[in-house]
Amino acid sequence: MEIKSGGMGMIGTFIILIVSTIFFIHGKYRADLVALGSLLLLALTGIITPVEALAGFSNSVVIMIAGLFVVGAGIFNTGLAIHIGNQLLKLGNNNEKKLFIIIMITVGVFSAFMSNTGTVAVLLPVVISMALNLNVSPAKFLIPLAFASSLGGVLTLIGTPPNLVSSNTLAENGFQPMHFFQYTPIGLVAFAVGILFMVTVGKKLLPDNKAMNTGKSTSFSANELAGFYKIYHSLHLIEIPETSQIIGKKLSTLELTTKYGITVISIERKENELIPLFKHVRITPKTDTVFEQGDKVLLFGDAAPLFTEFDLTDLTNESEAKRHFLAKQYGLTEVLIAPQSSFKNKTIRELQFREKYRCSVLAISRNGEYIQTNASKEKLRLGDALIIYGEWEKIELLAEKSADVVVVGRVSDKATSAAAQGKAPIAGGIMLFMLLLMTLELVDPVLAVLLSAFLMIITGCVRSTGDAYHKINWESVVLIAAMLPMATALEKTGGVTFMSDLLLGILGDYGPHAVLAGFYVLTMVLSQFISNTATAVIFAPIAITTAINLGVSPYPFVVAVAISASMAFATPVASPTNALVMNAGGYTFKDFVKVGVPLQLVLTVVLIAVIPLLYPF
Repeated sequence: MEIKSGGMGMIGTFIILIVSTIFFIHGKYRADLVALGSLLLLALTGIITPVEALAGFSNSVVIMIAGLFVVGAGIFNTGLAIHIGNQLLKLGNNNEKKLFIIIMITVGVFSAFMSNTGTVAVLLPVVISMALNLNVSPAKFLIPLAFASSLGGVLTLIGTPPNLVSSNTLAENGFQPMHFFQYTPIGLVAFAVGILFMVTVGKKLLPDNKAMNTGKSTSFSANELAGFYKIYHSLHLIEIPETSQIIGKKLSTLELTTKYGITVISIERKENELIPLFKHVRITPKTDTVFEQGDKVLLFGDAAPLFTEFDLTDLTNESEAKRHFLAKQYGLTEVLIAPQSSFKNKTIRELQFREKYRCSVLAISRNGEYIQTNASKEKLRLGDALIIYGEWEKIELLAEKSADVVVVGRVSDKATSAAAQGKAPIAGGIMLFMLLLMTLELVDPVLAVLLSAFLMIITGCVRSTGDAYHKINWESVVLIAAMLPMATALEKTGGVTFMSDLLLGILGDYGPHAVLAGFYVLTMVLSQFISNTATAVIFAPIAITTAINLGVSPYPFVVAVAISASMAFATPVASPTNALVMNAGGYTFKDFVKVGVPLQLVLTVVLIAVIPLLYPF
């Protein structure tokens, strides 16, 4: 039986909202799963129709947020974000206070245009490294890093989901949506007050954790691994001239590994001699691979004996060897022998590793010992790390399919970064293009974002469409899409009007300033425990209805909801960025309360006073 608006429908909606909020706060289940559960209950009880229940998934805000994850991925993949961050952070030199301010400004500016969580994740190891170099506990910098990302997010329309949700709610109610920099004035006030507080009072409240998890990872980039294991010193690039005796011979018959300890890593061969413009193709050698005249062969090991015996041309120089070795589609990584691995007590040769996985084992790392010579003859042991080289695609396949080894680090992230090398200027240009389109309002914001995401993929700043989908935080996207029907249900059943009337009944006699303060405090408190996006979805339509009932502009109320939803500092669960730095900084729940609550109080007083000045009633 379908429940009509008002009466039982409103009560049912509030019950579902309260139960959902309890689950959000409890945190046992993922936020997107809770939101989907509330959506299904609203639809199954007839409070909203199936069409209304699914409308959130086609909402422009949801599409825009998904697109922004792809744009942000392009910025991070190409190294643009960390390059700019490093340059700015270098300005701090060895001055702790100066570095403190620069860190907050850097992460705040980044967060205005891309994912807060992504920004903190990229700058986290940079900040930890700089703190350790200063002989200062990283705990002195990581809470400010997280807080600055939330403060910076309110600077622009796309900086944080509550800004987008609130703007979209205005449009749905017949008002002009917020333009790209319309949040910037109040955002700058919040950002400045936040930095001033953290530099003075907040800095003194921060813990000084000496024993902590610095977040040091055993996962190195391909280039770092090559340097660490001195791979480059053993690389040789040779060319096979027409006089060489190696022409026409199979790799298996030459026994290069057995006789000389040489591993043939790759062969570069011209695909079509008749068409000079054709590029060379790269071949991963197999046992039956036959060498041809003009082949450029990349070898690993001591190649000196080969030059005279086979009449080969030495093309080796460090930069050329590096270029051939770490080409964009090829990489180097570590894999560990798993506890129940069938690889134990077998040699690389017995496993036919290259034939089976199309990757080369260059060395074995065992208890601090680096085994390169005759590595293929060593019996593998539990805990051995194999240094493997091959196409990223094949390494990813090994990581996904093989239960015998554990690949160190996220191979897909390494592969993506490798593929995007050298494209930082392109990513920067695309981001500026998107900002220009949105600032000048040349096209609808969602089209500007989707166009930029599309350009990130086709230019290679994001490796592939599949990688783009992988970079989207689907939990956030589904959460927003599934919570939007809650606003529809509250509107349809009279819940919005009821909550508006209730707030007006309590604070209405004291004027619009008091009502605005009520919205700010309610939104801020709730956002400490549940998603700030869900909080904005609930309160933005109520704020607009309340403003209309008061006969004043809805803009200060909507801005208050958007800004206060993002002021999530008092708990480690209030924001993903807080959770991200908690372990790395060795923080406790009390540390966030100790620093975050005073900051919240200061911002509450300042912003409630300033919002009506910048956005008049």
